[in-house]
Amino acid sequence: MPEPIEPHADPIPQSGAPEWAPSAADDSNAATDPPRQQNVRAIFFGEDGLRAGWSLLLFVAITAALAFAANRIVHALHPGAPHQAHPKLTTVSSVLAGDYGGFALAALAAFIVSRVERRRFGRYGIGLPTAHRIKQFLLGSALGLGALSLLVLVLWKTGHLAFDGVQMHGPAVLQYGLLWFVAFVGVGLMEEFLTRGFVQFTVTRGLAGLARSAGLPYRRSVAVGFWVAAAIFAAVFGLGHTSNSGESPFGIASTVIIAFVFVYSLWRTGSLWWAIGYHAAWDWAQSFLFGTPDSGLMMQNHFLSCHSIGTVLLSGGLTGPEGSIFDLGEIVLTVLVIYFALPAEPGSYADPNWTPNDTVAR
Repeated sequence: MPEPIEPHADPIPQSGAPEWAPSAADDSNAATDPPRQQNVRAIFFGEDGLRAGWSLLLFVAITAALAFAANRIVHALHPGAPHQAHPKLTTVSSVLAGDYGGFALAALAAFIVSRVERRRFGRYGIGLPTAHRIKQFLLGSALGLGALSLLVLVLWKTGHLAFDGVQMHGPAVLQYGLLWFVAFVGVGLMEEFLTRGFVQFTVTRGLAGLARSAGLPYRRSVAVGFWVAAAIFAAVFGLGHTSNSGESPFGIASTVIIAFVFVYSLWRTGSLWWAIGYHAAWDWAQSFLFGTPDSGLMMQNHFLSCHSIGTVLLSGGLTGPEGSIFDLGEIVLTVLVIYFALPAEPGSYADPNWTPNDTVAR
């Protein structure tokens, strides 16, 4: 009987270090960690960078912190200053301090957010006043002065406004004329930037992103986001005037309409400088030059003095000329001037290649 054959094989020689393989636990982590990180990142960042909601929340938080700090500093410098009600006549010093201070806080908060977003501060509507922007500011100022003067002329000629005389003479006219104009530039800076600067840009890109996710093309989503945001902040602009004691229902409606006019100039130019000039000159002409109420408020130290006659809807009453229905005529003329004098600029919202990012436009 033959002997059984025993299998025999020499071991395969191994050379070098054994090849490393991850454990089962490592396999699990490798498969789940990247998606988790991506999901967490998607909560905070989208295709336009930091999501608009977080940008707005950060802006509000920083502004509140800055305002709190400024308030504490003021009270530390003036610990014994009693609280006083708003005076009947608004002074130039209160406007200078309040509006430039408010603009400084909002602009500083927006600048800090711009560093987080890695965006140019100029994307929010106020960059450095270049020669081109100064020209727009002056054009807006000239139109604001002309439009208000025309409205006053119409009210006077139709018997709804009467002049009471000159209230100021000599060097004081130049002194307070300059001071009030500087003050109203501050009003324009604060109100335009607060309602049509950082928040308009941020809400526009946020709503545009939602519109794109709903299937709208990129360009149409930008238009939808911009004008929906404009409607929101026009309403906010109008509500901000309701606390003025002399405001009327049509005066509030007029502020909402003019907010759309200002935002239309932003749509065409991508800048707030034209609107700031118009806003400042309009308020200056009402408050200092003609001495009429301005959104229900009367300013101290004005040049001329006058009073309204007749029904509030026609004369404006305590609201001032902008509370008159005749104001609709100058608003239409202003829109036409914007259309013909402010062509759509590259990089503006009206540019088909607009993008919120500081990159090559789409």
